[in-house]
Amino acid sequence: MSNTHLEQGDSSAQTFKVESLTVRVHRDTDALAEAMSGDVQVYLREILEKKGKASVMLATGNSQIEFLKRLVERGGIDWSRISLFHMDEYLGIDSSHPSSFRRYLRERVEEMLHPRVFHYLEGDSSLPLSECDRYSRLLQENPIDLCCLGVGENGHLAFNDPPVADFNDPYRVKLVKLDRACKQQQVSEGHFPDLDSVPPYAMTVTIPGLCAAGKMICIAPEARKAEAVRDALQGPVSTACPASILRHQAHASLELDPASARLLSKP
Repeated sequence: MSNTHLEQGDSSAQTFKVESLTVRVHRDTDALAEAMSGDVQVYLREILEKKGKASVMLATGNSQIEFLKRLVERGGIDWSRISLFHMDEYLGIDSSHPSSFRRYLRERVEEMLHPRVFHYLEGDSSLPLSECDRYSRLLQENPIDLCCLGVGENGHLAFNDPPVADFNDPYRVKLVKLDRACKQQQVSEGHFPDLDSVPPYAMTVTIPGLCAAGKMICIAPEARKAEAVRDALQGPVSTACPASILRHQAHASLELDPASARLLSKP
C-alpha cells in the first residue's frame, strides 16, 4: 500500500496508517461491529465524564445495521445525556416512508436507546433551504463529539457524491442532486424498486461538517465497497472519491472487513 505504515495492533485486526488515517481490517463483519461498538462505548463514557453530555452523528445504510445493532445491545452508556443527529435525508419523503433515514434511525436507535434528543433533518420540509439552515444552526450549537459514518459505492460520505462534494464547502448542510451511481446503490440495497423511484435530491451534512467532529469512525464492510476503499486509500485525495479526504483526518479511522479491503495492494 503506497504511503502506508503497517502496525501490529490488536491481534483481531490488521492496523496500518495511510497518511494521517488509521485503517483497520477486522477478521470479519461481526468482529468489526463488535470492536467498534466497544470503542464507541468507551469513547462516549470518556466524553460524558469530561463534559457531562455528548453529541453523536450516525449514518444509515445496510453497512451500518450490524454495528448499530451491537451498539444498542451493548448498553453501558447513559444515552439520556446524549443528543443524536443524522447526516442526510431524501428531499420530499416523510418520516414514515420505508426508505426514510429518519424512520431507519427511529426504529433501530431512538426507540431502543431513548437518547436525550434525536435531531432529524426534515426531508419533507416545505422550505428545504430553510431546513438546511436550521440544521446548520443546531450543529453549531451542539458540536459533534463522535461521527459514525460509512462510505458509498461511489466514494461518497453522507450524500456528498463526487459531482457535489467540496472539501472546502462554506456550508455545513446543503441541498444536493444525487448522482446515478448513488441512486443505483439505493436500488441495489433494496430501498427503492427502480432508479425512477429514488428522489433526485437530498439534504446532506457537508464534508467540512462531517470532519468537524471530535472523532470519526468510518465503518465500511462488504465487497461492494472494495473499489471505493481502494480509491480512497490508494488514489489521489480528490472529490472524484470524496472518502479520500479521510486520509487527512488524524482523528478518523476507517474500519474494514476482508471483503471491503480485498483490492488493496499489499504493503
